[in-house]
Amino acid sequence: MTQQAPFPGFDGLMALSHREGVDIRPTLLRVLTDLYVQSASHTREEEQQFVELTSRLIDEVDDATRAAVRARLSIYPHTPPAIAMRLGLRNSTEQRVPKAAEIETALPASRPSRPPTEAEQRASSLPMQPDDAAKLDQMFFAATTRERALILHNLADAPLRPAARVSPPRAARAIATLHMAAYASDAENFTRELGDALILSTGAAERVVSDQGGEALACAMKAVGMPGPVFEQVLMFLDPELGASVDRVYRLSRLYDRLEERTALIMLAAWRGATVASARAKYRAVLYDDERHRARAATPQSGRPTVQPGSALPSRTGTDR
Repeated sequence: MTQQAPFPGFDGLMALSHREGVDIRPTLLRVLTDLYVQSASHTREEEQQFVELTSRLIDEVDDATRAAVRARLSIYPHTPPAIAMRLGLRNSTEQRVPKAAEIETALPASRPSRPPTEAEQRASSLPMQPDDAAKLDQMFFAATTRERALILHNLADAPLRPAARVSPPRAARAIATLHMAAYASDAENFTRELGDALILSTGAAERVVSDQGGEALACAMKAVGMPGPVFEQVLMFLDPELGASVDRVYRLSRLYDRLEERTALIMLAAWRGATVASARAKYRAVLYDDERHRARAATPQSGRPTVQPGSALPSRTGTDR
């Protein structure tokens, strides 16, 4: 009796991968890994077939694909020991990746809840002013990794009005488009869709996507409502060079899990306000004294005698014409 394969269709794909002119081994390995880590547990037969298929592909793909698969399996708790050893990962009894100390210390596991004060209740109804938004934007992008984690942690209780949530239908469409663009490493379309979904200027969207730290991208994806596993794939595929860093992917994944939606929406409001402040500063130098130049000095009309204040009016006689 023939046993049904836990991963149907992959035998045909493996045969296709060996045909001349068709090399789908990198894509095959990534898809196989994504399917495997989507399940919390596997049977012995599933694990055995995953080990067999993956072992045949690991040494035949490029370094970027191997690094992406390594990063994906490094945060999965049930990676087979044979594959972990093949990829140079630590075994399950040890810590898989370096501990992100800055996130552990900056973001406590639980924050004590307290009722908002009267001042916070009054201030929470006020929008963020453009100048304040510009200061928060500059401070965030100029901060280090640890400082950014502290900023995001403190914003959770800040008396600032967050931006409105993206509508669920628009958010679902944006998540699907962003996921496909990241999988294809298409940063241009990814940036365009991000700006459209979050109503950001082109410059602000490019700044978020190109940020090397990744915290800005985490805030943007949380504002869209992207699920955590999809965000991990965005980290690995959007920029393969950055996605090859296991420590970076693990650190940002932990940050994303603890990041609150309200904090992400506050950062979104700050990015929008910073754009308004930048536009105001650009045109203020030309328009700040426009009212003074708009007023025109009154010119005396010719042909009429001018009378100085305090002087007597000229007297008229009957002979004047």
